[in-house]
Amino acid sequence: MKSGFVAVAGRPNVGKSTLVNALVGEKIAITSSVPNTTRRRIYGVANGEDYQLVLVDLPGFQRPMDKLTKRMQDTVDTAFEDIDVVLFVLSARDRIGAGDRFIGRRVFALGKPVIIAVNKVDNLTPGHIISQMKAAGQLGDFHALHPVSAKTKDGIDELRGDLLYLLPEGQPFFERESATDQTSEERITELIREKALQLTRDEVPHSISVEIDELDEQLLRAFVLVETESQKQILVGKKGTMIREIGMRARPEIEHLLGHRIFLELKVKVRARWRRDESQLDRLGL
Repeated sequence: MKSGFVAVAGRPNVGKSTLVNALVGEKIAITSSVPNTTRRRIYGVANGEDYQLVLVDLPGFQRPMDKLTKRMQDTVDTAFEDIDVVLFVLSARDRIGAGDRFIGRRVFALGKPVIIAVNKVDNLTPGHIISQMKAAGQLGDFHALHPVSAKTKDGIDELRGDLLYLLPEGQPFFERESATDQTSEERITELIREKALQLTRDEVPHSISVEIDELDEQLLRAFVLVETESQKQILVGKKGTMIREIGMRARPEIEHLLGHRIFLELKVKVRARWRRDESQLDRLGL
C-alpha cells in the first residue's frame, strides 16, 4: 500500500483546513473566516483500501506578533522536516501576491514534489479561474496544478488521486479507523472555539481560547478564555445570550463526536495576556 505525509501550506484564510476536511471526508479541523484559526499542527488521516494519506494541517505563514504566533510559526517551520509532498494552497478569490511568492520560495526549495491547489473556485468565471491558475503556475516548478472548491468538493477526487500518486509505498502510520491524531478533548475545545469565532466581533477572536474543566458521561464544563473584561462582556452577551448561543451551536457536534448526549456548561473567564505567557500556552497545549 501507499502511505505518507503531505504538508498543507499557504497564507492564512486560503481554506487549508476546509480542504483537509474535504480530502479526509470528515470534519477534523475547525474552519472560520478569521485568519489564523488553525493554531497547532493537526494530522488529518484519509484511509483507503490501499493507502493512508496523512495531511498535515498547519497554521498559515505569518510574522510573529506575540508568543502564541511565534509558536505557530515555529510549528510551520519544523513541519516540513519529515514529509513526502507539499500541497500549496492558494485562494482563487485573492490576488496572488508577495505573501504567496514568499511561501512558494520556501516550499519549492525543499526538494519535495509540490502540488498547487487553487481553492475557492466555486461561483467564479472560467476566465478568472484560468487567470489565477496561470499566476499560480509561475510560482515554481510544480508537479500538478488543480482548481478546486473545498466547499463544494469540486476537484477533490482528482487532487486526492495526484497526492496518492506521489506517496511512497509503506505501512500505515495511524490505526486504519483513525481520522486524526487529536484527542476527543482537543477536538471538543476546538469546536467550541469555532462557534465563538463565528459569533464574535473583530476585536475578540484572536484572544479566545477554550479549556475543559470537567468531562464525564453526563457533563462537559469548559471555560472560554479571553484577555480583558470588555472581551468577556462581549462573549457573555446581554443576559448571557451570546455564551448560550455558542453552547447551542457547539453541543450537537460535540454529542456527535462523543456518541451520546451531554449537558454543556460554558463559562467565560478572563486570563490576562495569556497569548504572551509561556506557561499558559503550555497549559493550553499551544
